[in-house]
Amino acid sequence: MSAVFAQSQPTSAIEITAAAPGQAALLTPAALELLASLHRLIEPQRQARLAARRERQAFFDAGGLPDFREDTRAIREGDWKVAPLPAALQDRRVEITGPVDPKMVINALNSGAKVFMADFEDSTSPTWANLVAGQQSLIGAVAGTLRFTADNGKQYALKPFEEQAVLIVRPRGWHLNEKHVLIDGTPIAGGLFDLALYAFHNAKLLAAKDRGPYFYLPKLQSMEEAALWETALSHIETALGLPQGQMKVTVLIETLPAVFEMHEILHALRGRIAGLNCGRWDYIFSYLKTFRRHRDKVLPERGQVTMTQPFLKAYSELLIQTCHQRGAHAMGGMAAQIPIGSDEAANEQAMARVRADKLREVSAGHDGTWVAHPALIPIARGIFDEHMPAPNQHGVLREDVKVARDDLIKPSLGTITAAGFEGSVEVCVRYLAAWLDGNGCVPIHWLMEDAATAEISRTQLWQWLHSDNLHLADGTLIDFALLERALLNLPARLGDTSAIPGGTRIGEAIALLDKLSHADELAEFLTLPAYEYLD
Repeated sequence: MSAVFAQSQPTSAIEITAAAPGQAALLTPAALELLASLHRLIEPQRQARLAARRERQAFFDAGGLPDFREDTRAIREGDWKVAPLPAALQDRRVEITGPVDPKMVINALNSGAKVFMADFEDSTSPTWANLVAGQQSLIGAVAGTLRFTADNGKQYALKPFEEQAVLIVRPRGWHLNEKHVLIDGTPIAGGLFDLALYAFHNAKLLAAKDRGPYFYLPKLQSMEEAALWETALSHIETALGLPQGQMKVTVLIETLPAVFEMHEILHALRGRIAGLNCGRWDYIFSYLKTFRRHRDKVLPERGQVTMTQPFLKAYSELLIQTCHQRGAHAMGGMAAQIPIGSDEAANEQAMARVRADKLREVSAGHDGTWVAHPALIPIARGIFDEHMPAPNQHGVLREDVKVARDDLIKPSLGTITAAGFEGSVEVCVRYLAAWLDGNGCVPIHWLMEDAATAEISRTQLWQWLHSDNLHLADGTLIDFALLERALLNLPARLGDTSAIPGGTRIGEAIALLDKLSHADELAEFLTLPAYEYLD
């Protein structure tokens, strides 16, 4: 179905190329006018920033290394602070994340966490139906009217507003299009669609409640990309009659280039930024992608790349130091574990890893942390309550931290085992199959996985396969024959796939991973070619 709305420019039009229940109430003429004005303002600059990314990656592929910028030294050495934080964002000790379906939204807001990050990005497969339903869920949540009835008849409803977590929305990154919304014949940026539509329908009510709107901004690579978000946010505020700086943001530092520009990113958004977050899974993916042609920086299998590895420890401590110097929150990373009800000993081992990780974070100076499952909230909250009695740790300046360029790019030591190789194949295929089937948040081996896990897995596979003379720990050569055996054996290894999310799409996922792994060039993001498969 296609609906065309004439705009102020005679030759311009907005075309919606899909239909979903309730979208007419969501995509009103006024909402579409906001999207159109935003697209026309931002799209040329967005394309310029994406071109700059490609140029920068070509520099890395030719042997170049990321470093702190000389042209922004004055920002890093200057004496300035970000704007004061609103009351609702002072204490963020435990945040839960997840997709935007109604059951998840209700459970997360009721969970006892300080914050719920409703995720249109890595936890949501961006089918048109999912995006429309997600926006509807958030409108209902903000209004306090959201209800959900499960297939078994169980009813879900929101707790009173004062008992709910603070809602923060994560839109898609700059690299992703929304192919179902064409403006002047070109797709709008997915992130602009997500953010602007949410703001259009909810900003005034949220502002009246002193709750934002608040956003997490993903996958930035430079201060210029942050400045582009500032332009977009300012435009939305003007269009909606909001004060400048009303919409607050937290930026995920989940790309290697961005870690060298944290002061600059904070400065570009200084009137509205609340903090930076250690998006560690995507950060590992970005390390792999940045150094995909660097034979001396091949990482071991994912399970060995923990936050105690020197390059990740340096990243997290530099983030804490930077944020606290500027008066912003330094948020810790994700605990993706799911309780293992069928095995008490295995569950205790998993929870012990969660406790150790959260103790490391709070001891280092983080102001809060992420969990993926409600059962982890009491564990994380207990550790932060014990070691962080104040709302945050901005006074922990970490002046002892001395991080140089080489500290941030030093590779991990470790191995690639046969189990690690086969595990990368399995996790990537299983996640991709679920994503193709419309599910972006998938439990695999007692971990709640999102797109970042699949990105690490398929990028490692590509790099291992395209590195000369690389071997498994047992001496086996890593080559395409090894990949083919793993892919051929996977269906038998999985067995009955009827209970696996996306089980009917396993064959398609295997074929896509095989194609991407054989390609001479590493695909920038897995979700770009996979998006073509979605409705």
